[in-house]
Amino acid sequence: MAFDIDMIKAVYDRYPERIAAARKVVNKPLTLAEKILYTHLWEGEATQAFERGNSYVDFAPDRVAMQDATAQMALLQFMQAGKDKVAVPSTAHADHLIQAKLGATKDLQEGINKNNEVFNFLSSVCDKYGIGFWKPGAGIIHQVVLENYAFPGGMMIGTDSHTVNAGGLGMVAVGVGGADAVDVMAGMAWELKFPKLIGVKLTGKLNGWTAPKDVILKVADILTVKGGTGCIVEYFGEGAESMSCTGKGTICNMGAEIGATTSTFGYDDSMRRYLKSTGRADVVELADQVAEHLTGDAEVYANPEQYFDQVIEIDLDKLMPHLNGPFTPDLATEVGSMTDKANENGWPLDVEWGLIGSCTNSSYEDLSRAASIAKQAVDKGLVTKAQFGINPGSEQVRYTAERDGLLKTFEDLDATIFTNACGPCIGQWGRYSDPKNAPKNSIVHSFNRNFAKRADGNPNTHAFVASPEMVAAIAISGRLDFNPITDTLTNKNGEEVKLDPPHGDELPTKGFAVEDNGYQAPAEDGSGIEVIVNEDSERLQLLTPFAAWDGENITGAKLLIKAEGKCTTDHISMAGPWLRYRGHLDNISNNCLIGAVNAFGGATNEVVNQLTGDKSEVPAAARAYKAAGVPTVVVGDHNYGEGSSREHAAMEPRHLGVRAVIVKSFARIHETNLKKQGMLGLTFDNEADYDKIKEDDTFNFVDLAEFAPGKQLTLEVAHADGSTDTIMLNHTYNAQQIEWFKAGSALNLIKSQAAANA
Repeated sequence: MAFDIDMIKAVYDRYPERIAAARKVVNKPLTLAEKILYTHLWEGEATQAFERGNSYVDFAPDRVAMQDATAQMALLQFMQAGKDKVAVPSTAHADHLIQAKLGATKDLQEGINKNNEVFNFLSSVCDKYGIGFWKPGAGIIHQVVLENYAFPGGMMIGTDSHTVNAGGLGMVAVGVGGADAVDVMAGMAWELKFPKLIGVKLTGKLNGWTAPKDVILKVADILTVKGGTGCIVEYFGEGAESMSCTGKGTICNMGAEIGATTSTFGYDDSMRRYLKSTGRADVVELADQVAEHLTGDAEVYANPEQYFDQVIEIDLDKLMPHLNGPFTPDLATEVGSMTDKANENGWPLDVEWGLIGSCTNSSYEDLSRAASIAKQAVDKGLVTKAQFGINPGSEQVRYTAERDGLLKTFEDLDATIFTNACGPCIGQWGRYSDPKNAPKNSIVHSFNRNFAKRADGNPNTHAFVASPEMVAAIAISGRLDFNPITDTLTNKNGEEVKLDPPHGDELPTKGFAVEDNGYQAPAEDGSGIEVIVNEDSERLQLLTPFAAWDGENITGAKLLIKAEGKCTTDHISMAGPWLRYRGHLDNISNNCLIGAVNAFGGATNEVVNQLTGDKSEVPAAARAYKAAGVPTVVVGDHNYGEGSSREHAAMEPRHLGVRAVIVKSFARIHETNLKKQGMLGLTFDNEADYDKIKEDDTFNFVDLAEFAPGKQLTLEVAHADGSTDTIMLNHTYNAQQIEWFKAGSALNLIKSQAAANA
């Protein structure tokens, strides 16, 4: 029986009635995304039609998922909410804190040894508050969710941007910060601006070397890293129905890289097959009863331009395999066009590593298709020119792949099998002893992100994203410009051989198998369980509430940093070795904005402390301003906060005294995270005003008392020469979010409301 089957039944039971109510108010055929959104309204049945891209709406998600790096802060916040148990089914997954270095067995044990304090904390908090815990080695959160919890037509949120992976099973699954998760776990509504809708019509069928990964690599090429911001991407058409469920998950997973709120597919036979194969025939039985509601209306898909805000059409028959990168996931190159492009840009053509796995491409089908290439290499006498690493997505996938000989095939090609964990995808890769001074090189991987330093900490590593089968082929050839469709390779006997197109099993023919999936069910009654956080711990720290707004204008503020160009959450709060401090706000704040490029001088982690005139590391300058009682602001460029959902990128500046972040544009999750932590997330009304900001400016907010929805804020910028500029700032705060600012954070407001109702 599936997890939480009674909850799933309750969701499906209300579908017909709520869809009927939605049709009445919308008065037109409905997309799948609209059906799921209107079915999950906090207030119940729809009584009004919401304006896409404008209306703030309260929703009631069905479940919450957290990974260990973000769960620490989410659960530390939940512990302050005054609740005895989570209000919706919730899980935490230990997948981020295990470094890939030597191989699965040694790396897993080393990860447990180094992070035992954190794992014990998560285990006890989960036990106490009714949260399922997936132990180290159980697998990567999004693969585990797809195998166990995702269900067509459901809504979930997760404290990781790639929560969207569950769209492969027909969900609206959205990455959020921990404060949003706390709201839902505490039994409150989850607020989201009603998304715009992008329809992607897929015609034809994938063939040869082209894989589902190439669909999203192409979409990223079309939309760029910010083209999906504020939108749900809905895939449909014969091409969508022809793909596997896990292939759909890959496409949805990487939708995070175009800034999309989430992506999804309609319920079809591939989902039925996957649910049955993973032991959830009971979900299929329930879903089939409401199947008409678990996909978009036929009229929508027949005339998509009438129902979506934007429509993209991709012919899978003509789609070519892609390599995207380096340094951004939307820089696309078709296989066969790499040589000239690499030479023009100085990208190393020799490839040192090929990596398969991550939450994006670690399913059984992914391993099966890549293994078919590896087996050919062995059979045809080829030796891999690059090193090769594999991260299975879950213990169930790993165990089944080992049983079926897939892992042996990779090992015959000298591949290293890493732990069922995120590993290199999130910077947990022990590749170099001194990554900052490591040489220029190229790697290929089947992950989702390829920002500088993302995988190995080396700013000179050029990372390219491709499908698992293409990664295998390029690792074997050792060349970035290898085209397996046309090129041959020389084997150890001096013979020219050619790789045949990949093939593999969508699902294991013998079924999935596992001895211990790594799941820990919570205690029935957790009231007697004590959660211990030592005061002298370097890893964990109980939270102190942020101060409420004093009702006065923020004046005399100094510039902490003016960030230039791409400033992702990796630049604001790096991962890698810093993951060890994710549960200790003060310690992890020592990485605050150390990767951001200072517009004054172009250096990273170097700003001028305006109190002393000395150059300083960014966190040190922030601490100096805070100690002196001087508020600070951060200024940024376009799509500020792109990437991960990590709320540390908002909590660290807040902790260090930053009061406002002013940018040309925000990535969705980060803007929300700033709001939740009681900060001002603002955008320039005139983007050219970014250029007016000088290093030694003083900032005065002159009309905060009039802070209101839809009303601009006025910023006086006083320059050192005595001149001033008045800059108008826009915001997207609604009345409730302004109350978060006034209270000091959304959590402060929750606590005060809970106390008032006690």
